[in-house]
Amino acid sequence: MNFYKNPLIFLSGLCLIISTTFSCKQDKNKTKEVTQKQQMEISDTLKWSERMALSEIKRFPDPTLLDFRDKPKWSYTNGLVLQAMSKVYEQTNNENLYDYIYDYANRMINEDGSIETYKLSNYNLDMIKSGDAIYYVYNKKQEPRFKMAMDILHKQMEGQPTTSEGGYWHKKIYPYQMWLDGVYMAEPFHAKYAKTFMSGNEATKVYDKIVLQFDLIEKYNRDSETGLYYHGWDESREQKWANKETGLSQNFWSRGMGWYGMALVDVLDYLPENHESRERIIKYLNQYAEAIVNYQDEKTGTWYQVLNLPDKEGNYLEATGTSMFTYTLAKGVNMGYLPEVYLENAKKAFQGTLDIFIEIEDNGVVNLNKCCGVAGLGGNPYRDGTFEYYIGEIIRSNDPKGTGPFIMAALELDK
Repeated sequence: MNFYKNPLIFLSGLCLIISTTFSCKQDKNKTKEVTQKQQMEISDTLKWSERMALSEIKRFPDPTLLDFRDKPKWSYTNGLVLQAMSKVYEQTNNENLYDYIYDYANRMINEDGSIETYKLSNYNLDMIKSGDAIYYVYNKKQEPRFKMAMDILHKQMEGQPTTSEGGYWHKKIYPYQMWLDGVYMAEPFHAKYAKTFMSGNEATKVYDKIVLQFDLIEKYNRDSETGLYYHGWDESREQKWANKETGLSQNFWSRGMGWYGMALVDVLDYLPENHESRERIIKYLNQYAEAIVNYQDEKTGTWYQVLNLPDKEGNYLEATGTSMFTYTLAKGVNMGYLPEVYLENAKKAFQGTLDIFIEIEDNGVVNLNKCCGVAGLGGNPYRDGTFEYYIGEIIRSNDPKGTGPFIMAALELDK
């Protein structure tokens, strides 16, 4: 039969071909959509806070191995991320988050309250931070072992070696040294412990000791000219990194200052309203906020690894410090400690983080790039605190010292 000689038959055939082709394309598109949905393990309809929390669980299914570990360890990074997750859980009631937090506590705390891999005699302030996660699960399930573990951490604080004025050494192996990091690692936990489990003069003594740590950081680590804070101070002036006159390290490290800012804004959650030094802590926070916004990158809203040297070769915009500053500013405003204007700085910083640090995988997993992996002072190999040292440390994605603060910043901004 000649289709071209019979227009009706020709048109009918043509319509059939077009219809079949269109139907096939629709079927392929539907199949593609279904496949994409199946591949999307973390929905992009969730808020950034929950997306990052679930991404951490995807990356580290075992909470004892957070921070790229190959075997379980009691460490501050676990406490940081789990504390952030607990805040997401309170908003979402996503049981996967609570189960993850509890799994860490359950496996690291023995029935007698002893803590796996922890050694009190090291007097390491970093080891206090995971007490925040234990405090959280204890308030959900009053298992005696969790309280006993917190008692051990309190005992460490009671015996922590100090400078001549009462400032906690960062670690026993770092004598006479106060680091910005240590104030965050220890003081928010110790304040909540005192408020919950102590009373009267005993609690007041702990609060006074907590405030003293901030007073000493302000006295020694704060630079009066810039308002920024040096990473470390060595009372003995014996360390190679320490200025022989001031005892201070050389540079203003972004994350070091980030730790301190979070300490200021978090300790106020537990320092009693009627404590005579509460207003002084709020004053310190305001001075701090005024200083850091002066060094916020105008174009991106983020901050450099070494804060005051943006144009120096090798310096880079860094995600962990930026996330900490964002959280501190946003929470400070939300709690009424800081003027409203700082919320704009926080919003700009969060958007900058999304623009230049965040990357999303096909399955919905959220990555935080440009994180300084680690930085410290002294030790072996020796860390000298120079500019070259801070920019030379490993840069990696999804460091928990960035993902935890990112989650908390997102929560404060309702993102």
